Amino acid sequence: MSKTDTTESERAGDEAAGAQLSTAPLEETVIGGPTLGVVGWVRWFWRQLTSMRVALILLFMLSLGAVPGSLVPQTSADELKVQAFKAAHPTLTPLYEKLQFFDVYSSVWFSAIYILLFVSLIGCIVPRTWQFVGQLRSRPPGAPRRLTRLPAYTTWRTEAEPEQVREAALAVLKGRRFRAHTAGDAVAAEKGYLREAGNLAFHVALIVMLVAFAWGQLFKSEGGKLIVEGDGFSNTLTQYDDFKSGSQFGTDELEPFSFTLNSFNGTYEKGGPQRGTPRTFEADVTYSQGGAGKKAVIRVNEPLKVGDSKVYLIAHGYAPVVTVKDGRDKTVFHGAVPMLPIDNNITSTGAIKVMDGYRDKNGKKEQLGFTALFVPTFAGAGSGTMFSQFPALDFPVMALTGYHGDLRVNSGLPQNVYQLNTTKMKQFKIDKGTGVAQRMLPGETMTLPDGAGSITFEKDVKEWASFQISQQPGNGLALAGALAAIAGLTGSLFIQRRRIWVRAVRGEDGVTVVEMAGLGRSESAKLPEELGDLAVALTVQAPPTAEAVPDTETAEEPAEDPAPSGEADK
Repeated sequence: MSKTDTTESERAGDEAAGAQLSTAPLEETVIGGPTLGVVGWVRWFWRQLTSMRVALILLFMLSLGAVPGSLVPQTSADELKVQAFKAAHPTLTPLYEKLQFFDVYSSVWFSAIYILLFVSLIGCIVPRTWQFVGQLRSRPPGAPRRLTRLPAYTTWRTEAEPEQVREAALAVLKGRRFRAHTAGDAVAAEKGYLREAGNLAFHVALIVMLVAFAWGQLFKSEGGKLIVEGDGFSNTLTQYDDFKSGSQFGTDELEPFSFTLNSFNGTYEKGGPQRGTPRTFEADVTYSQGGAGKKAVIRVNEPLKVGDSKVYLIAHGYAPVVTVKDGRDKTVFHGAVPMLPIDNNITSTGAIKVMDGYRDKNGKKEQLGFTALFVPTFAGAGSGTMFSQFPALDFPVMALTGYHGDLRVNSGLPQNVYQLNTTKMKQFKIDKGTGVAQRMLPGETMTLPDGAGSITFEKDVKEWASFQISQQPGNGLALAGALAAIAGLTGSLFIQRRRIWVRAVRGEDGVTVVEMAGLGRSESAKLPEELGDLAVALTVQAPPTAEAVPDTETAEEPAEDPAPSGEADK
């Protein structure tokens, strides 16, 4: 056999020894190659789609695509904010609408990235899984012809018989949890399969999270409800102030339960640089699933869990109680009116609407409306302004402006409950205050002119809380996927897949020559150390001769990595 033939044989043996340390697909290129046909281009496109490079690009694009969804108001989350954004940015609105920035997560481009990433992961996992299963069922490859070419190598001479050395090496390697067997004049062993298992688990976990996200979007339901102290809520569609759900969600799937807001308790920092900062927000409720009521406390980030539903506390405000009487001194409205906070000190605005039952002193039917500005702790006396200086209910004041006429509630157009449509109404002129508006303390009454009636700010000021009731079936699956992804990534990063070979042959002088070498998936200082520990353990059964002491070292001229030039693990 010529020198060239020997070299080629050795190289082939080295490649076989290092093959399949990874299940990553091989890189294919068509640059400078033959012209591809339709099938060739399809294969090339599939290879690119299932490659690490493209998967990372798609993952980056998915993360980048979610940025507009967090910066721009989304129609699915808050349509009122979207309308306000469009009104404030008339120049950007047409561009954002064309780019579907107001519906990012249901947009065509976001869905395309999502589906391509899903396909890329599946196309990567399926063949690699089969290949990995095949590796688990097969035995570690035999030893290369020249172990000195491997990165970690040691040798010594011993008086023990070669068969005894191989048996001892097999026992030592199996004792260290290597998969080992005797192949010819050497023992082949391999360890670290959990690296590839972790890699595959990480990819599967990503698919699980994508499925959980899609499942949650299709079958989720989410709605809001503002409840004043003493009032209740039943989980039916008609009870929601706003409601949105996934395309596959049916209203008959709403969790049957109800709850009552008994009281809301909020405390605030009274001094220092954090004056006014909320310290506790608690909603005391009584909930029921058809049986006896149960007490519970809902706090921020501590929702009430009822079956598959969660009830979150998301906002708070005040609802002053008012009484409206008509021109004949008949009560036509009495109740708590929720006010919408406009700053951190809960300066609030709202509207009081008397739609039915009102008559003036002559018996004429009309509708009344009042715009209200409420402050829990009044400030601005003498300055012509009205604002709150503290969020607690220390010095409540309410300013009212009255109107009479048509509230336009029957016009067929939706109205904001916190705003008054005055296009078909006339403003009352009063004697007190500014002539059109009057500041009122609890217990005071504003008399309307020309015997039109009165409105009283009662001493009772209630509080309200806003809740979000949601059902998201994919959350548990997404959490499991995230934990599995972390576990798999940890294994793929910190576990090294490596192979050890122990060759024992009789030398020309009749003394047994022992060679040990190791090859890892990637270079690591731990491989020579582990090889040294194995050599020390083996010398107990195969002690070196007096003139030869085992020396574990990294080869001075490490061989080219005989593993395939495929991609790194995805």
